[in-house]
Amino acid sequence: MSEEYLHSVTLDKDLCKGCTNCISHCPTEAIRVRDGKAMIISNRCIDCGQCIRTCPSHAKKAVSDPLDMLNKYTFKVALPAPSFYAQFKNVPIDTVLTALKKIGFDDVYEVASAAEIASIATAELLEKVKSPRPMISSSCPAVVRLIQVRFPSLIEHVIKIQTPMEIAARIVKNQIYPDKRGLGVFFISPCPAKVTSVRVPLGNEKSEVDGVIAQKDIYPALRKIIKTIDKPEHLSKASSLGIRWGHSDGESEAVNSKKSISVDGIDHVIRVLEQIESEDFHHIEFIEAMACPGGCVGGTLTVENPFIARSRLKRYSMACENRGIKDSDQLTEFDISWTKEIYSHPVLKLSENMSEAIKMMDEIEKIDAELPGLDCGSCGAPTCHSLAEDIVTGKAQKTDCIFILRDEIKKVAGQMAELERRMPQTRNFDKR
Repeated sequence: MSEEYLHSVTLDKDLCKGCTNCISHCPTEAIRVRDGKAMIISNRCIDCGQCIRTCPSHAKKAVSDPLDMLNKYTFKVALPAPSFYAQFKNVPIDTVLTALKKIGFDDVYEVASAAEIASIATAELLEKVKSPRPMISSSCPAVVRLIQVRFPSLIEHVIKIQTPMEIAARIVKNQIYPDKRGLGVFFISPCPAKVTSVRVPLGNEKSEVDGVIAQKDIYPALRKIIKTIDKPEHLSKASSLGIRWGHSDGESEAVNSKKSISVDGIDHVIRVLEQIESEDFHHIEFIEAMACPGGCVGGTLTVENPFIARSRLKRYSMACENRGIKDSDQLTEFDISWTKEIYSHPVLKLSENMSEAIKMMDEIEKIDAELPGLDCGSCGAPTCHSLAEDIVTGKAQKTDCIFILRDEIKKVAGQMAELERRMPQTRNFDKR
């Protein structure tokens, strides 16, 4: 990751109050507060959206593509995520898909159908491939980037299969409309991490998705159109196997591994990854890890309460239990594995010179030992250790710590009192 890395999560400094709420919730210590304003460290950010959830001033936001981007293409295909169905109360899936066509899309292809393909491919890998266990799902880009940044030793555990979003885009472009000119494929996203994964792909040189529209941005227009639809087209083909992917447990249920677990919420994911590193999960075969609470239904670009959305999506999937898996035969038509390896992204490179870097590490540990160890965040850094890193790299100073500043003020006050005591008595030169 470089400073030119195209993130979806951005900061509006005019709205930022410098409250330090965000720094304590960021899983990769990507935020600092300096001079009364937050700043996001690009190479640490994984676009999980935690700062968006916790910012009381709404200074953090996710940037996705605008609806008018559709005007750049003559034929537009929508790729709705399974979680999108659950944003509407008592609205059949066919009605939601028909509304997408009425709003300006020429066709729709369900990402849930591509999730079926990913489920089958994952199940085959678990059965046939002897890679390190547990194997970790690659469906959540925020989790994959978290592994790159904080858990590089676990990269070999990540399943090298394209996400359902990318599989869906490939099917549309290479199989359904291979010769269509002016074709644009748009994903309807529940989270900012998927926006970023299109701009800077994981496991690919280039994404097949042309644009990403936030669910919350397209929701108001669709809600109006849905009310006018009496006879929706029969467009929904996905089975329960793929629709389940929209909520936590759904992918692990679809993969059907008896030795699998699912974990959602970035803090819980971190705890599980830490345990995998310490080899506490060697008996587990597959891990479904979702950064958002409740899975994709809890994404920061959704509109519905995630608990209501999860329950609603479960009902939709149950209604599709009897459907056959329509797209499983497409597994043989093209390779859905990654075309590019991913590597670790060290977030703290102290120096190109090894001996100098070692000296700086020693200095960090020395300064860290001098700090109070409270990790209060008042200095603008999430932990005392991160403040020590910032001090050594010239981005902060010791007196940014309010406790050290207090001691310094006491010291100066004592010196001023001692100076006052030592001042000679002035004589009275009044001649009167």
